[in-house]
Amino acid sequence: MSDKEEIQLKEIFLKIGELKKEVYSYSFQIICLIILIVSISAGASYIKDAKYKSELTFVVEDKQQSSPLSSMTGLASQFGLEMFSNSNSTFSQKNIMELLKSRGVISKALMQTAYINNKHDLFIHHYLTIYNLKEDWNNDNQLKNLNFNDKPTVTHDSITALIWDNIIENDLFVNIKNDETDIIYLSFYCKNELFAKLFSESLIYEMSRMYISYQTKQSSNTIEFLQNRADSVFLELQDSEQEFARIKDINQRIIKASGRLKELQLMRNVEVLNTMYLELVKNLEISKMTLLNQTPIIQVIDKPILPLENTKMSIALVMMISFILAMIVSILYIVLRKLVNDSLN
Repeated sequence: MSDKEEIQLKEIFLKIGELKKEVYSYSFQIICLIILIVSISAGASYIKDAKYKSELTFVVEDKQQSSPLSSMTGLASQFGLEMFSNSNSTFSQKNIMELLKSRGVISKALMQTAYINNKHDLFIHHYLTIYNLKEDWNNDNQLKNLNFNDKPTVTHDSITALIWDNIIENDLFVNIKNDETDIIYLSFYCKNELFAKLFSESLIYEMSRMYISYQTKQSSNTIEFLQNRADSVFLELQDSEQEFARIKDINQRIIKASGRLKELQLMRNVEVLNTMYLELVKNLEISKMTLLNQTPIIQVIDKPILPLENTKMSIALVMMISFILAMIVSILYIVLRKLVNDSLN
C-alpha cells in the first residue's frame, strides 16, 4: 500500500471518528426525538379504527364456443333472425373491473338487504351506522329521519353518490395479480367484518346480473319477439279453424265447387297459419336453447371466509418500525449536517 493510500485511509477513519463523536454529542436529542415519534405513532395506531379485508376471486367465461346448437342457429338465420350476435369484446377484463366500481353496480348493491349487528336492513343503512354518519345529521331536520326505503329523492341520490365516491377511493380495489391468468381479485375493506364479507358478495351478484343482462339483451329481445309473434299467430289460427269448421258444416249439402269456395279459402288459410306457427315455435325453442348455452358464466372461485384479515398493524410493530425509522433519519440528519458544515469550512 502506498503512502498516499495510507493517508487517505487514515483520513477516512478520522472522519468516521468525528462523525461518531458528533452523533454521541446529540444522543440526548436523538433519544428525545425517537421517544416523541414512537409515542405519536403508537397513539395514532391506537386511535385508528381496525379495517377488515374481504377478498373474493372470480373468473368470467364469455367465449361463444361451437356447439351442436350452431347448426340450429344457422337454420334460424335463414328466416332473417340474427339471434346471437353479441360482441364478446364489449366487456374485456378491464371493463369488468371498471363495471365493479361503477356507480350503478355499487348503488344497487347498497340497496340490497343484509342481517348485520342483529338487524335486517339495507346495506346503505348499515354503512351509515358503521361509520357514524347518522350521528352527524341529528341537527339537520332534512337528514335526521332520512330513510332509503322511501321514494328516492335528490337527497338520497346525493348521499348515495358520496358513499360511492368514498368506497371506490378508499375501500374497493379490483385487480389482476397475474397477467397469465384470467382470475380477477376483488378486495373490500370495512370497519365491520360481516359487512365487508356480505357487501363484497353482493357486489359480485349485482355485477353478474348487469353483465349477463347486457350480453344477452339482443338474444332476449329476439326471444320476446318470437314469443309474441307465435302467440299472435296461434290466436289467428284458432279463429280460422273455428270459422273453417263453421263454413264446412254449412256447406255439407253443397256439391258445386263455387259454393265451396269460401271453405277452400279458409282451409288454405288454416294450413298457412299452421305452418307459420310450427316454424315460429321451432325457432323459439332453438332461441331459448342457444341463449341458455351462450349465456356468460361468472364463476366465483374463492369467497371471503370469517374471520377476515385485520389490516391494522399491531401497536408493537408500529412502535418498532417508527423507532427504527426515527433513529435512522435523526442520525442521517446529524451526519449530513456535519459533512456539509465541514465542506463549507
